[in-house]
Formats: sequence, C-alpha cells, structure tokens
Amino acid sequence: MLSVTGVTSYDTSHARPEPLQGGALWRRTLRIRMRDGVHLAADLYSASPEPETTALPVLLERTPYGRRAQRGSDQDRSDAPVPRPEDIARHFTEARYHVVRQDCRGRGDSEGTFVKYLGEGPDGADTIAWLRNQPWCDGRVVMTGVSYSAHVQAAAAAEGTTGLAAMFQDSGGFSSAYDAGMRMGGAFELKQVTWTLRHAVESPEATADPVLAEELRRVDLTGWFGAMPWRPGCTPLRHLSAYEDFLLEQWRQDTFGDYYRNPAIYGRGFYERFPDAPSLHMGSWYDPYVRSTIENFTALRKLKSAPSYLVMGPWTHGHRCETYAGDVDFGPRATLDGNLAPSYLEFRRRWFDRALGREDEGEGVNPESGHPENGHPENGDLPAVQYFLMGGGDGRRDAAGRMRHGGAWRTDTRWPPASTGPVALYLTTDGALTTAPPTVAAASVTYDFDPRRPVPTMGGQVTSGEPVMTGGAYDQNAPDARVYGAREPYLPLDSRPDVISLTTPPLERDVVLAGPVSAQLYISTTAPDTDFTIKLIDVHPPNADYPHGFAMNLTDGIVRCRFHRSYERPELLTPGEVYAIEVTAPDTANTFAAGHRIRLDVSSSNFPRFDVNTNTGEPEAAARRTAIATNTVHMDAGRPSHLRVRLEGGTAALA
Repeated sequence: MLSVTGVTSYDTSHARPEPLQGGALWRRTLRIRMRDGVHLAADLYSASPEPETTALPVLLERTPYGRRAQRGSDQDRSDAPVPRPEDIARHFTEARYHVVRQDCRGRGDSEGTFVKYLGEGPDGADTIAWLRNQPWCDGRVVMTGVSYSAHVQAAAAAEGTTGLAAMFQDSGGFSSAYDAGMRMGGAFELKQVTWTLRHAVESPEATADPVLAEELRRVDLTGWFGAMPWRPGCTPLRHLSAYEDFLLEQWRQDTFGDYYRNPAIYGRGFYERFPDAPSLHMGSWYDPYVRSTIENFTALRKLKSAPSYLVMGPWTHGHRCETYAGDVDFGPRATLDGNLAPSYLEFRRRWFDRALGREDEGEGVNPESGHPENGHPENGDLPAVQYFLMGGGDGRRDAAGRMRHGGAWRTDTRWPPASTGPVALYLTTDGALTTAPPTVAAASVTYDFDPRRPVPTMGGQVTSGEPVMTGGAYDQNAPDARVYGAREPYLPLDSRPDVISLTTPPLERDVVLAGPVSAQLYISTTAPDTDFTIKLIDVHPPNADYPHGFAMNLTDGIVRCRFHRSYERPELLTPGEVYAIEVTAPDTANTFAAGHRIRLDVSSSNFPRFDVNTNTGEPEAAARRTAIATNTVHMDAGRPSHLRVRLEGGTAALA
C-alpha cells in the first residue's frame, strides 16, 4: 500500500480568524485529532470571525490534492473561471453553512502517512465526530466532493458514521473497486499507473529532493508502457519505493479477497452501515465510475428510507460544464449549468437545502419541513433520476472539429428507465446482430490474439490516463497519432483480424437504448487463460464531413477468463473446451437515429486501458513471456452468443 509521510508546515497562528474577500469570509486553520493521535489540517470558513455564535450545518470536503488548491473539476459554469476554494466556501457561507476543507492524512499539511483509498474511512468518521462536537456545528455534517473526495464520502459512510446528514458524491464513491476503478472483469485498470506517477512527482519526497523530482518529470511514460509488465526495481518509480511498492502490490492483487473487502473501497458489503440520509450520486457516461455511481444510487434507494438521486451526464470525469467528450459534441443542452441549474454551486446548494429541509429557511429550519432526524423530506420537484440521452444530432463536424451527436436531458423514477425492456441481439458469422436466435448446428468465428500487438484504447470511460490514453467518444474508424499503439496507415479498428465486428442493418426508426450492457459469449481457446472484450458503438452513416461514417464508442467491458467461475478462486481453462462467459460493460444511454447501425466489437484486449493477458496462465504482474491464443466465439443454436441491452419499447423497437 502507498505510504507517504505528510508535511506539517502550516503556521499555527492561523488558528486565529483570517479575513478574506474584504471580510465577507473568514478562515481559521484547524488541527483535528484522529483516534491514533495524528492531527489532520483543515480550514474552517465562516461568514463571521466568531462562528461559535451561530450553530449551522457544516459542509465537509476531504481531499488529497491540497485543501487550498484550485481544481478543474470544481468548474462551476462554462462561461466562468474555475472558482477558488474560498469562492466555493463563500457561496455556502452566504447560504448559512459553515464550510470545512481538510487535507487527507499524509497530504498537504496533515500529519501521518497517506494510504491511497484504504485508510480514509476511520479518518472521515473521526473528523465528522469532531465537527459535531464543535459549538458552531448544529449536529449535522454534509459531505461533498469530486472523484477522490467522493470516494472518501463512501468510505466514511461505510464506517457507520453518526451525524452524516447528506452526501453529494460526484464521479466517485466505490461500490466495489474490484468491479470499477481498480479492476474490471478481473483485468487491472492502468489509470492506476498514470495516477501514481503523476502524484509521485508531487510527493513530499520529490519536493524535498530536486534530483528525484527531475527524474520523475523526465519519465517517458509512453516508452515505459511498452516495457510492461514491470518488475520491482525496474519501473519508472524505482527511485521512489513507497509508490512502486504500492502500485505493484495493487497490480498483484488480482483475485477478489480481503484487499478488496476494505469498507473504503467496498460499499456493496457495508451498505447497511451507511447512514439513512439523503444522497445524490452524479456521474457521466465517459467516467470510470459509472457502475459504482448507479449501484450506490440503486442500493441506497432500496435499503434506506431517505431519498437517493441519480444524475448522469455525457461528460468525461468531472467535466460537467463541457458540451463535448473527446471528438464528439453533445450540444448546448449537455452541460449541467444552464440546464439542470444556473451553476454547479447553485445545484449543490439547492440540493443540500432540500436534503436538510431548509429550502425556505429564514433564521432557522423550516418548521413545515422538519429536521432530518425526524424524517427525511422528499426533495419536492427533484426527479429521482436525471440522465442525458445522447444522440439525435446531424452527425456533421462543428467549428471545433467535433462530430455533432446531440442529445437531451430526461427524467425517470428509476434506473434503468421504466420505459425500457430487455433485448437480446444474436451474433452471426456473417457479421450481423439480429433479434432472431441462430438455428444452425455449428457456427463460430476464430482469430489469433497476440498480446504483443493489443487492440489500442480509443477513448471510453477513462480518467487520469494522460499521456497514454484519454476518455471520451472517438471515431473507431479513424485512429490517429493521438492513439497509443495505433500504427500507420491508421486503419479502422474493425479491420484488424483480431476484432469481430457485428452490426444491425440500418435502423428504420430511432432506437433508444438506456441501461446496462453485457454480452453472453460462448468461447473456447487454445490457451489456459485469455481475455474477451466488448465495445458498443453507434455507427453514423457517411456524410460530407465524414465520408467513411463515424463509429462512436459508447461503452466497453472486459473479462479475464480464469475468473469464469469465481473472482475469488481463479480456474485455468481447458484448451478446446467451450465456456459460457458474461462480459459486462458500464451502463449508457443513447438514441441510435434512423439510418444508424448498432455495432458490437468483440476482441481480447483494450490497451492501455487494461493490462494485457499473456495467455500463459501466469499472473500478469509477474509474467515475462507471452503466447498467441487462438480464440473462438461460437454463434450457433446450442451456443447462441448474444448482446444484452435495454431498449425503449423492448424488442418491438427493432421490429
């Protein structure tokens, strides 16, 4: 695990109130003692220099990125600069909240050692307990934050924390890190590598050692990705052992065991401990945490009496104020600001007011709404589900060079939407997707999978992947120099012999897909272990801007076959034997317009989003050799491989 000693460099004189913004805001530095004696640094923002005179709800955000640092994911409006922490705080102090921003253990000015993800639960619980005992807190603490600051909310909730009155989890909060965020289908998400290297450069060790810092800054990460798998002492982090040890340990932990049952990254196992408090779960279709966001919403809505809410946009990780993701633009209706609320700050503030029953509050809690401890008021006109349905644009190129895919916001009472029904689309050897099950006695498609030449990642649910991968929607027909692993003459991905591409005929009418996506594949292989991947694609017809059409990726998934029976007890395959496997991709929502095609790509790699199976049966983190696997997907009456989706109107949508 990652252990990095924090730096306690703050001036304790800041415990006195410090005026900001002409005295409209006051900041005081806090040192909050944890159960093991470590003190964490935090800033208290209030509307007056004497917060003790007014007990109010406390808005808490915990971060490993610096409590006073500006972050792009705090973008409030598309037409305004990124707000500073004090700007954010003032918005809430003017709405009669106190605001606390805290450095996570071993980060910023907090003492102790930083353990990525795994140690955040107890620290969050201790912080909330401390805040509730302060005279300026009315006993209610609400949490907010994006990405890691959403993960720490779920971690604190899983501790059974008392006094956590509401949560606004944006782009994070693990339901199971093994299923999304650290691994998927048993494969390792290599964004953990790029994240670790980026933050190693900012580590206290690198800050104190200019030579080490320069070494880390000069790392050619694209070159190092070509040298995988890495071995201890032979990685770009070899001069920073704490980071190297953590990363390689995470990579080695390939089975679902105690490592992944830690409450901080396994909300699924501890939902009963979560407080019965309102929660809002925000995510985006091109974010790594789609599955966690939807599962947290669904589980808490079912298990708790307090309301839960879901918001899903068409963005990449935390980019709610942008209309585009990758090379695709979704139009002016795509942003949160100007559509769901005037701004992100206003959206959050309104939601917390509703969650605490203080929408119409003057000097106190609205007596008609009541205190949350006496029952959780529903949020009036706020729908349980707000999601952006992608699609409906003209498919032409805009002034910025992006394809206009369009889309619109929808609401529902549940997820997946009540109007959708399950549909199976069967794979055929002539490359078709059809609602008719196969009738032939034997049919299959076979290809060779060479781990030394994996299928390159082109967008998708990726974050923190630069410089080797970027999230979003891209034309799968047109890889270019931006795509790691793509080679001239940059042919379409479906031209590769190790990609099975299957499509429907051009659709006669608009078809709406919204909900989970998976494929049941009947497979066999010559290897003791191998991977299978799926990718769902909206194929736009050709036009003057895109003469080859535009194959827009929607969602993709992977499964490592040695986990075909259990993620806890891997079992190697018997070469030549046929196995039924389930490959699950994160949910999505898209209108396939009339004239478009629904496409499914099946292959065995998606690199560098995921590590590559060596086909040898050896663990990927330790293997030194690879083997070519001859992989077969069966498509006959006895072994009917098929795509599973939910369409508005069910199977009739394709009639």
